[in-house]
Amino acid sequence: MDKLFKLKERGTTVGTEVIAGITTFLTMVYIVIVNPGILSEAGMDFHGVFIATVLASVTATLIMGLFSNYPIVLAPGMGLNAYFAYTVVGGSGFSWQVALGAVFIGGVLFVLLSLTPFRYMLLDAIPSSLKHAITAGIGLFITFIGLQNAKIIVDSPATLLTLGDLTQPMTLLTVVGLIISLILMAYRVKGFLFIGMLITGIIAYFTGQLHMPDSIVSLPSGLNATAFQLDIGSVFTQGLYSVIFTFLLITLFDTTGTMLGVAEQAGLLKDNKFPRSQGALLADAVGTSVGALLGTSPTSAYIESSAGVAVGGRTGLTAVVVSILLAITLFFSPIISVLASIPAITAPALIIVGFLMLNVLRKIDWSDLEEAFPAFLIVVLMPLTYSIATGIGIGFIVYPVLKLVRGKAKDVHPIFYLFAVLFFIQIVFFSH
Repeated sequence: MDKLFKLKERGTTVGTEVIAGITTFLTMVYIVIVNPGILSEAGMDFHGVFIATVLASVTATLIMGLFSNYPIVLAPGMGLNAYFAYTVVGGSGFSWQVALGAVFIGGVLFVLLSLTPFRYMLLDAIPSSLKHAITAGIGLFITFIGLQNAKIIVDSPATLLTLGDLTQPMTLLTVVGLIISLILMAYRVKGFLFIGMLITGIIAYFTGQLHMPDSIVSLPSGLNATAFQLDIGSVFTQGLYSVIFTFLLITLFDTTGTMLGVAEQAGLLKDNKFPRSQGALLADAVGTSVGALLGTSPTSAYIESSAGVAVGGRTGLTAVVVSILLAITLFFSPIISVLASIPAITAPALIIVGFLMLNVLRKIDWSDLEEAFPAFLIVVLMPLTYSIATGIGIGFIVYPVLKLVRGKAKDVHPIFYLFAVLFFIQIVFFSH
């Protein structure tokens, strides 16, 4: 064990790594409930997506733990699943099979990029302000979806949107669930999102809004409804190039940023460099590709991994422990299906995750118009247009234009001009 994970070298023990794995698992296991719930709104089979979510997460996390030896967990990313369900399928009208095809192609491109230095060029081409804005914009979009699902925000003929009826049982339960999760969060309870879901579920049971399934445990079934159903050919005939690019772009820098943050927290960076970064990125790329084949949206490194690092996790053994625990959830699909079907249980998680993602806005220099205004457009337009890709695209177009006007054309990476042109063509000629 020590030879494989270098426990002594990193100043940790098997016991510490196991505790770190359990801690990380509790903080991120909400995804096995939330992700199938979101993708089922795109017409996908809940049980199939649930199994695909777990298997993709286990695959990517095991590769991370065994081959890169990092205490970092990967699973379908929040925001990417919303983009898949509400923009690509719900907004643009593509079938989920074609959307999975786009995810798979993006995953394969990610694999190829992970094997070349070009991935660093792509990351360097995107200004930090826009990277932060994309994260924050996705967070605001996720929060908006959570508020809508719980009917806290509803349609209005007069003002487009308005406050819902908070006395409605499900809406009221959502507010209660949100308060419970916030209290747990305020007291820094590990796994506050998952625990908040369980407490809200118990309240829903006693108020008659949740009905227990006939059995809590069952053998995994239903994967055939989503596995190998992707439609790759239609991705090209229907022109989903911007969708592929968006999946690839967000996955690439979101994963890299998260990995760097967690590795720095664990003291694993060497001279500010990320050792074995190729294997770490490959773990995510393979997870995304496998997930698309089985039936789920792209995987991403989870910032919740920092919870395990905070209690001493320093090696890939932490990731392996999380993988084992995730695999065990495969046998609890009946209860997970019921929990995911209650908006009041999942909506607080969406709202809080969105709030946490907005934290990066403090890293943007709001006194610099050329940096701040494109970032502002990205953050605002994602929820207002109900499209992550549109928000990114408009921000990417405005950024170089402002730089050119100010005589700072050389401050923009040449590749970024290509991004701007491609997004301009997509938005003006193909967005409708």
